[in-house]
Amino acid sequence: MASFLQTNIRLSSNKIVPGKYTSLNNKYHAPSLIRCAAASPGKKRFNIALLPGDGIGPEVISVAKNVLQKAGSLEGLEFDFQEMPVGGAALDLVGVPMPEESFTAAKNSDAILLGAIGGYKWDKNEKHLRPEMALFYLRRDLKVFANLRPATVLPQLADASTLKKEVAEGVDMMIVRELTGGIYFGEPRGISINENGEEVGISTEIYAAHEIDRIARVAFETARKRRGKLCSVDKANVLDASVLWRKRVTALASEYPDVELSHMYVDNAAMQLIRDPKQFDTIVTNNIFGDILSDEASMITGSIGMLPSASLSESGPGLFEPIHGSAPDIAGQDKANPLATILSAAMLLKYGLGEEKAAKRIEDAVMDALSRGFRTGDIYSPGNKLVGCKEMGAEVLKSVDAKVPATV
Repeated sequence: MASFLQTNIRLSSNKIVPGKYTSLNNKYHAPSLIRCAAASPGKKRFNIALLPGDGIGPEVISVAKNVLQKAGSLEGLEFDFQEMPVGGAALDLVGVPMPEESFTAAKNSDAILLGAIGGYKWDKNEKHLRPEMALFYLRRDLKVFANLRPATVLPQLADASTLKKEVAEGVDMMIVRELTGGIYFGEPRGISINENGEEVGISTEIYAAHEIDRIARVAFETARKRRGKLCSVDKANVLDASVLWRKRVTALASEYPDVELSHMYVDNAAMQLIRDPKQFDTIVTNNIFGDILSDEASMITGSIGMLPSASLSESGPGLFEPIHGSAPDIAGQDKANPLATILSAAMLLKYGLGEEKAAKRIEDAVMDALSRGFRTGDIYSPGNKLVGCKEMGAEVLKSVDAKVPATV
């Protein structure tokens, strides 16, 4: 916690009073706790931090919250939701992208559900006052080093993929991305003037052995629970950090004899994802490669609006969010696809709270709504019913409310 607060203070101008700009004070009037039903014997209660963020974030979070609450209630779970501002919304309120109270609420929760961050409005802000810095702070200070991004082509959406149906149909992969190291966090970094008086930009790709080992273990365990195949993606023919990455991952393979390990350079992996995506089961890679490859994989599924993610630490709450952005061009128009956020809520239940039956209810409900032909604009095709964000959420809720116990 201390490192987070120090960062916010250090990055502010000397003219800014830290307490005024790192605290919400009386400027934010959202209900501090939204209580569901009163606790009753035999029921579990969890604290969930909701961080709607910017653009379409509030719209998709509102829908996902309702689905999460309904699925939980059918499985004997109750939630206390605490909604707090981050990103551009927080900048407009108090002048920083991550107020102290918002981080405290996230850190003290059982799990965090985030919408989206960023927007054109803040594009010209100085770096430390960009909305996206809220994600940087959350990932760093919550120590959520393991990012799980599933990319599955659902049978109902095989025609929505930009790839040929025979190529996309049946794709089911998990990308395990290292999230708190590498070039996004490495030092030295910044923009300076060299000896010739010319501006130079520096970013450092650096990984310690323990950082590679812990993400590799997550990936091996993930592959073990799937189809038993793990592909480690690096650039070991050029980058020294990747040489160490491949060495450490290879060394750990002997501990997982039931998992088939392969290695692939990132440029080839980018090509193979398009040429033959079904060859992949589980992929493990570094921060920047995982960022790029998971976005590429999202388009195989038909829309980035379909992909959820989970960011996990060794202890403490996990961070669950759709991988899409804030889409300011459609914000407030009821056009957003809420399914990635709804599926992120399912991952929250499964990976964050260990409640697999409730998670399965949500996953099955999404499949059912799609099977009944409901589509938002990004996944629409002739013959289906075009709906907005709210109506898609309502249809998923109807499916969740079937009250048929989910099997795991």
